[in-house]
Amino acid sequence: MDAITLTGLALALAMDAFAVALGTGAVLSRLTGRHLFRLGFHFGLFQALMPVIGWLAGLTVMQWVEAWDHWIAFSLLAIIGGRMIYEAFSDEEKTDDRDPTKGLSLVLLSIATSIDALAVGFSLSVIGVSIWIPALIIGLVAGVLTLVGMLLGGRIGDRWGSRVEIFGGMVLIAIGIKILIEHLSA
Repeated sequence: MDAITLTGLALALAMDAFAVALGTGAVLSRLTGRHLFRLGFHFGLFQALMPVIGWLAGLTVMQWVEAWDHWIAFSLLAIIGGRMIYEAFSDEEKTDDRDPTKGLSLVLLSIATSIDALAVGFSLSVIGVSIWIPALIIGLVAGVLTLVGMLLGGRIGDRWGSRVEIFGGMVLIAIGIKILIEHLSA
């Protein structure tokens, strides 16, 4: 696989992570180095591991997962996006404990934004491409774009507050719908 193709593939796979990071940076009241590290590391790690898992899975397992992977991604993104929108409209006092870079939210976002990489890994195994360099590049690009997205989101969030949280939730839901439509129409 040539460098241009690999870079394009890595950028395409990282767009979901970038969009989620943008929304995450916007909802955090104060963006810290820990937030940046946690989300950037986990998104990069999951983006690197999913193609390896897909590559190793083989044809039998992939056929089983392909039947419902889009539903998983859609559900995770819709739940998290819906929660963001609900919390933006909520009259409850906003506290710093709404941190999507921790716990179950972090894991769910990491899986949801990297599930397409599973199919890419499988595709690379079918055409006989070694997975190790592509997985490394995909993970690094996702990690860097996650950091950029969070930093941009932090600046936007300071200015527009809950409107950005609503927009971020809508973006997550839209990404989920896009994944669902692409897989159902294929």
